[in-house]
Amino acid sequence: MENIIFEQIKKDITSNDVVLYMKGTAVFPQCGFSAAVVQILSQLGVAFKDVNVLEDENIRQGIKDFASWPTIPQLYIKGEFVGGCDIVREMFMAGELQELLKDKGISFQAAA
Repeated sequence: MENIIFEQIKKDITSNDVVLYMKGTAVFPQCGFSAAVVQILSQLGVAFKDVNVLEDENIRQGIKDFASWPTIPQLYIKGEFVGGCDIVREMFMAGELQELLKDKGISFQAAA
């Protein structure tokens, strides 16, 4: 089963520039940490695919195993694992997230 889940995850993160594995959806986050990352991405105007781990227990556990990272949300940019809520928040505040997006060729809106 793990191989099937890992293949799905690989497909998601390689066919989408920005992917957020989260609890809930971008429109209706179901945890504060997921909501915080959605808010940061939305503030930057970054288009992203959201994957609701609450809909599939296999994906929920599989993404943790895939990244060797124990928590949700998990942000991927151009197939690369960036981190969870605290890391994304710190990177955003320091301007590092914006720099990473720029380096990866992902369009975003600079904060005014």
